[in-house]
Amino acid sequence: MNTQPALITHISWGKMEITIGDKTLYFKDCKVWPEGADNWDWNLTGTHHKPGIQPADIEEILKHNVEVMILSKGMLLMLHTAKETIGLLDSFKINYHREETRNAVRLFNNMANQGIRAGGIFHSTC
Repeated sequence: MNTQPALITHISWGKMEITIGDKTLYFKDCKVWPEGADNWDWNLTGTHHKPGIQPADIEEILKHNVEVMILSKGMLLMLHTAKETIGLLDSFKINYHREETRNAVRLFNNMANQGIRAGGIFHSTC
């Protein structure tokens, strides 16, 4: 089992880099949890900037027993979070933070480095 947490090692407009041990993954938008990461394809759930992040967008992350969820708002704060997504997190008693993407990345990495089981969903553009 990998004991090194997933960390977001690069963020720029339209590009994210996730490092897990000696493995590096590249995404535009992504979902990240302590042991891994995956592409976030908005087309799979019909996600749009409004109403924003859907419950189905975070289901994969929740399967990894996260304690806290980081929800990015995008680089220009254009991405919202659907009220149903907040309701889902509340029903699981999972604390969450909604932040501009670069701030969300810093928060996620800080938590991961402290051993907190953080999950996050990140939008690398608007």
